[in-house]
Parts: sequence; C-alpha cells; structure tokens
Amino acid sequence: MKIYLDGQYVEKADAKISVFDHGLLYGDGVFEGIRLYDGCVFRLEEHLERLEFSAKAILLKLPLSRREMADVVCETCRRNGLTDGYIRLIVTRGVGNLGLSPVGCERPTVIVIADTIALYPAEYYEKGLDIVTVPTRRINPAAINPAVKSLNYLNNVLARIEASQHGAPEAIMLNDQGFVAECTGDNIFMLRKGRLYTPDTSCGALKGITRDAVFDIARELEVPLVEANLTRYDFWTAEECFLTGTAAEVVPVVRIDGREVGDGRPGEVTQRFIDNFRVRVRREGVHL
Repeated sequence: MKIYLDGQYVEKADAKISVFDHGLLYGDGVFEGIRLYDGCVFRLEEHLERLEFSAKAILLKLPLSRREMADVVCETCRRNGLTDGYIRLIVTRGVGNLGLSPVGCERPTVIVIADTIALYPAEYYEKGLDIVTVPTRRINPAAINPAVKSLNYLNNVLARIEASQHGAPEAIMLNDQGFVAECTGDNIFMLRKGRLYTPDTSCGALKGITRDAVFDIARELEVPLVEANLTRYDFWTAEECFLTGTAAEVVPVVRIDGREVGDGRPGEVTQRFIDNFRVRVRREGVHL
C-alpha cells in the first residue's frame, strides 16, 4: 500500500510521523473521509471545501491548494490500484514542541490514505440497525463548532464504546440541551407523515457530505425535508429512520432504545433514498 506523506508516496510500513506532531500530541488538525466508487471520487470538491473551512476555523493554513490536494487524493488511489474504496485525508498542525502553543509548528503535515472499507455488513442495509442513545453528549458548539471536522474525536469514541457495551453498532448522541445532535459517526434522519426530518446543524450535527446528498435526493423525490430541534421521542415515534455518512452511506434503522421504528423493518421511503444514492455516487465527483 502506498500512502502520501508530505510530498512522497511511501509504503505503509514507512508512513511515520514525529512524536512531536501536534496532531498526535493534541488532536490538532482536520480531516476528511472520502469515498471512491467505480473510479469516481464522490463529491471531492465538497470534501475539499469543507476541509478548507475546517482548517480556516482552527487557524491552520493548508500547505497545498485545492487543485494540488485533489491531485494528491486521486494519485494516491491510482498508485494503490483502487477503483472502489475509502480515502482518509489528514492535515495536522505539524511538528512542534511539547507546549500547547502551535507557534513552533512551521509546516502542517499532510497524509492521504486510500484503502478498502466495509463499515457495516450487507445484512444491516437489508434488515436495518438497532441503535441506542448513550450518556456522552455531543460537544457544545460554543466549545468546538460541529462544522469543524477536527482530529479530536474523543467524545465520539467514548460514545461508540458505550454503544458497544450495549451491543449496538451505532449510537445517538444528544447535545447539552437534550436534543438529538447526530450519531457517533453519522447524521440521522427520520420520517413522519410524508416529511423527512433531521437535526439542525445548530444542534450539534456535522454538515455531512452524504447529508447534503440526501437533501438533494429529497428535492428530486419531492419529499419535504425539515431541519429542526428533535428529541428522542420524535425518533421513537418515527415511521422510518436512517443514518447517513461517508463510510456508512445510507443505512436504515429499525430499532431505537428498544423501540421498533415503524413496523420494525426498513421503510419504503428509506429504500428509495438508498437506491437513488447508489446511483449518484458513481456520477457526482471527480473521475480518476
């Protein structure tokens, strides 16, 4: 496997960073998870724009232009002979000292990993997920804005551990007001009386690329979509529910906190979104 690391394509065993890198020491950096489908890097421009916005928000100057970053992403896929896979693009603050201040970090570290991925078994897309709500809350937007896709994912990691302790593959995270924010790695949607609902980004939800694709699909399918403050009760009483994410794609949810969603099976509207999404991913993006 070839990995891009600061201007070079190196073997996996040689892809090493300094122990003084602030990404390692403090989670100081940003990243993107990107998918490749049949040689199409899905919505690469949107991912790179979000990376730029995240970097700007934390005062991190990217060392490569958007075009250069796009070329590196595509070339990493080519060098690994991939036509389908998952790309992790990481930019850290770079090598500095042991202090919190990034003043000594002279140049950011850029890493691109391209490999295969299967987040959920195929049966989950056919039968749906059984998820739970966990105690760990989503970080308050007044602390770290949820629009920033930073390397500091500890609260999401803890929430995923709590989900595993309850035998669930994914978990709902609430914000500090008790409203549903998102899941540990996915956005969440629910259907009631012909309308699709999802938490507003002000609630703590990440502005997901797949989330945006679902917005586009909703317009195409003429399904009204509402961003709102939503509670667990809203999801417990939903007719359908599904999650979205770069790795997860669009996956149905059939049980939440022990309560069946609808009739306990993936819904018809959810399936329409899945089918539409699977077509889009092979035409919307940059082709290798």
